[in-house]
Amino acid sequence: MTTTVASAVATPAATATATADTTGLLVAAVRAGRTAEVVALLDGMTDAQRRAAFPELKAVRQELRTARWSADSRRAHPALHAAGAACQTGAAAVANWLAAVDMRWSQASPAVLLHVLGDRDRGWLADVAHRLAQRPAASNVSYELMAGLVRLSGCPVPTTEAYVQGWLTHVGGDWQRGGTVCDRLRRDPHLAELVAALFRTEGVGTQLGWLSGDGPESWTSALARLTGEGVLDRRSVVDACVARLLRGGAPAELRVFLRLLKDLALTREEERRRAADWTALASDAMPTVASHAQSVLGALALAGELSPRRLAQVTEAVLFRTEKKLVRAQLVLLGKVLTKNRSAAGELLPAAARAFGHEDSDAQERALKLVERHVGKVTAAEVREELAGAAEQLIPALRARAVRTLGATPPDSVPVAHEEVLPPPPQPVRLAPAPAAAVEVAEEISALLASGSDVAVFERALDGLVRHAHLDRDALLEALEPVVARRWWAEGEPRHGHRSDDFFARRHELFDDARAFDLLLATLYGKVRTDTLHRVVHDGLTNSGCAHNSLARPFEARVWEVAHRLRTDPQPFLLATPTWGTGLLEPGELVDRLDAYRRAGARVSAVDFGQALLRVRRDNRPAALAAAERAAALGTEEGERLARRLLTERAAPSVTRRAADTRILVELGEVPDLRAEEFPAALRLLGRPVNPDSDHWYCSHWSGAMRPHWFALLPERPELVAARLLRDVSEAAVHDQQGTAAAVLPHLADADGEAGEAVHLSVAYGLGARHAEDRLAAVDALLVLAARGRLEAGRLGADLGQLVRRGAVKPARLADAVRTAAATGANATVWAVLRQVLPVLLADLSTGGATTSSARGLGELLAVAAECAERTGERGSLPHLSGVADRRGTSRLVTQARRLREALAAAPAAA
Repeated sequence: MTTTVASAVATPAATATATADTTGLLVAAVRAGRTAEVVALLDGMTDAQRRAAFPELKAVRQELRTARWSADSRRAHPALHAAGAACQTGAAAVANWLAAVDMRWSQASPAVLLHVLGDRDRGWLADVAHRLAQRPAASNVSYELMAGLVRLSGCPVPTTEAYVQGWLTHVGGDWQRGGTVCDRLRRDPHLAELVAALFRTEGVGTQLGWLSGDGPESWTSALARLTGEGVLDRRSVVDACVARLLRGGAPAELRVFLRLLKDLALTREEERRRAADWTALASDAMPTVASHAQSVLGALALAGELSPRRLAQVTEAVLFRTEKKLVRAQLVLLGKVLTKNRSAAGELLPAAARAFGHEDSDAQERALKLVERHVGKVTAAEVREELAGAAEQLIPALRARAVRTLGATPPDSVPVAHEEVLPPPPQPVRLAPAPAAAVEVAEEISALLASGSDVAVFERALDGLVRHAHLDRDALLEALEPVVARRWWAEGEPRHGHRSDDFFARRHELFDDARAFDLLLATLYGKVRTDTLHRVVHDGLTNSGCAHNSLARPFEARVWEVAHRLRTDPQPFLLATPTWGTGLLEPGELVDRLDAYRRAGARVSAVDFGQALLRVRRDNRPAALAAAERAAALGTEEGERLARRLLTERAAPSVTRRAADTRILVELGEVPDLRAEEFPAALRLLGRPVNPDSDHWYCSHWSGAMRPHWFALLPERPELVAARLLRDVSEAAVHDQQGTAAAVLPHLADADGEAGEAVHLSVAYGLGARHAEDRLAAVDALLVLAARGRLEAGRLGADLGQLVRRGAVKPARLADAVRTAAATGANATVWAVLRQVLPVLLADLSTGGATTSSARGLGELLAVAAECAERTGERGSLPHLSGVADRRGTSRLVTQARRLREALAAAPAAA
C-alpha cells in the first residue's frame, strides 16, 4: 500500500520532468532547423505536452523577431512554423500562426503541416481551412495546405479570393504534370463550385490570361470544352460570363472573359434570349466588349430578330459614346437595316439623328448623309420636324446643308459672343503652426513615414521635430517610441547587414521624405555618430554626377545640417519653414524669426538661413522694402544679408534653346545672385549653368518623390528648376514614360514666378505625353497658367509646332489634349495655341516636308481648331490652310481643313 501511494505521489513530478525534457528537445530541434526531428518529437507528444511546449515556442518566435533577417532566424522558421501550429488547440490561433507576417517567407512545407495537424477533429480542420481561406490573397497562404485541410475534413470548398487564386495557379502552373489544363480540371472534385467562383472573384481574369495565354491549352478553351462536354452546366457558365462582362472592370481582365464567351460559341437562340444584356454592354462596356455586343445585335437586326424599337434604343445609346469606330459601325448597320426595311425609317432615323450632336464632325456628317438618303421613307410630319430640330446641333457647315435637305431652321445671322471659361486661379495655402505637443509631432511623422507627404506636411513636421527637441527632448523621445519601433534601423541587427551609422555614412542621398526622417530620428536615438554628422556637414555631400545634383544637394544639405544641430546644439525653430505651401516665405515673418534668434542668443545655421533667403518673397515690393528696413535695424549679420537680398533685383540668366535628338531643351547660363560666396556651397549649386547635353540624366532620382521639395527651393523662380527637369518631362512624350509630367507640371503651374522657356516647353511635352493622365496634368497646367495670366499662347504654340515637326510630340496625342482643354470652355485659349501650331505643320504638308508621324493626326488637330473657331467666332485666314482644303478627296484631313476655312471665312459663332 505504501509503495502504491509513493508511486502515485511521484507520478506528477516524473510527468513534469518528462514534459520539460521533451519541450527542451523540441525547442533545441526548432532552433537548429531540424524539421524532420521536430515532426518525430511532435508525433510522440501528448496533447498536454504540446500545450506545455507552446510558451517556449512563443518565446523563440519573439526572440527571432528582433533579428528576422539573420541566418539563425531563416534556419529556424520552417521548424518553428510547424511546431507552433501543432502545439495550439484553438482553430483561430492556429490559423493566425500559420498566416503570420513574420512566418510568411520561411514556412514549413504543406506536407509537414498536414502531417502534424492531420490527427485533429474533422470539424476543427474545416474551421482552420476556412479561416485560412478568408485571409487576403497577399497573405501567401499555401493553396496545397488549404486544399489538404479541405480534403481531410471533407468540408465544402471555400470560394474566397485567396483560395480561388491559389487554385488557378495550382492547376495552371507550369510545374503541373499529368495532362493538359482541361484534363486536370476534369479530375477536380470541386470544379463546378470553383468555376462559378471565378466569375465572382476580382482579379482572376488577368491571372487567367498570363497563366496560359490563348490557344487550345488556354483556360478559356478548357472551360469551353468542358462546357461542351456537359461537365459544366452550359447555361450557368454563359450567364455567369455575361454577368461578369456587365459588371465591368479592368480591360485586361474583361478581355479574357470575352475570349471565353467567344469560345463558348453561343447559338442564335442563346444570343436572342440575352438581347437586353447585349444592349447594356453596347451602351456602357469597354470598347472591345461593346464592339462584340454591337456585332451580335447587328446580326440579330439584319436577320429580322430585333425589333426596330429595340434597335433604336441601342442606337441612341451607342451614338452617345465617344469611340468613333463604334459610332461609325452603328450608322453603317442602320443603313443596311433601312435598305431592307423601309417601314423602320420612322423609328430609326430619329435615333440616327442623335449623332448630330456628336463631338466628332465626321460622325455628324455620316449621320446627316444617312438621314438625307432615307428621309424620303418617312411619312409622319412630326418625325420630319424632329429631324429638322435635331439638325440645330450640327456644326455650321453641315447645318447650312441641313437647311436645304431637311428644312432645318437657318442659324441666327448675329454671332454669339464667346465667353471664355477658365478655372479659378489656385489660392495659396498657408502652413499651419507647428504641432503644439510632442505626441502630435509623433503622429504627423508616423503618417508621413507611412504614406509620404507634400512640402507643407514635411516642413511642418520638420519644424515641429526641431522645436520639441529643443523644448523637451525626453518628452519627444517618449512620444516617438511607437514610431521608431517600426523602423529598420531600430532593430538589433539592421537590414543590409550594416549598422545604421555605416548605412547613413555611406549613403548621404535622401531620395524621399521617409529617408530624411529616418536620418533625423536615428540621430535623435543615437544611431548615427556625431563624427559622421560633422564630417558630412563640414566636408559637404558627394556629387551624384547627374543633372539633378544641383537640386538634390541643397535639400539634403539642410536635412543633414538639422540632424547635426539636433545632436550638438538644438535650434529653437527653423528659419526656412515656408509661409505658404509652395515654399514661399513672407519677408516680415523671416524678420520676426531673426529677431527671436537674436533675443534668444541662438546660433543661425548656414544652410537653413540660406534656404530662407532663397524662399523669401520679393515680388511684393512694398512688403519687401518694409521688411528690409526692419531687418537692417536688427544690427546682425543675418539681418544685413536679408536686407540686401530684399533690395537687390533678381539677375536673369542667359537662355539658349538647344536641339538634342528629337527634343528641344534649354541651356541656362550662370545665375550671379545665387553664386554669391555668402551662400553655402550646396545652395550655390542652384546658380550653376544648366547644360542639356549632360550625359548623366539617368540616375537614382527616378522616383520623383523629392520633386515637390525641389520646386520649394526657389518658389519664385520655377524656370531654374524646370530647366533642370525638362529632359525628364520630355521622356513622357519621347519615350512614353509614365508619371514624369504628371508629377512636375502642377508645381510649375502653381509656382509664383514667371513662366518662361522651360516652363512652356514642359507644358508642350506634357500635352504630347503617351499616357492620358500625364496629358490631363498638362491640360490642368495649361488652364491654370492661362487663368493666372502667365501663359504665352504664341510661345507654347510655336514650341509645339517645332516639337511635332521633330517627331517629339505626336499630333494625335496633342489633339486629344487640346480637345480636353477646349471641352472645359477654354476655346479661345486653345485656338490661340493652335493658330501657331497649324501653319508649321500645314507648310510641311504643302511642301512635302511632313513626316508620316507629323501628318498622322493632323486632321484631328484641324477638327479641334475648327470647333474652337466656330465657338469663338474667329475670323481671318491661316497660312497654308487653303492648299490642303483644295485637295481632292474626303479624307479627314481635307474635310476638316475645309471646315476650318469655312469657319474662319464667314460662319457665325455657335452657341
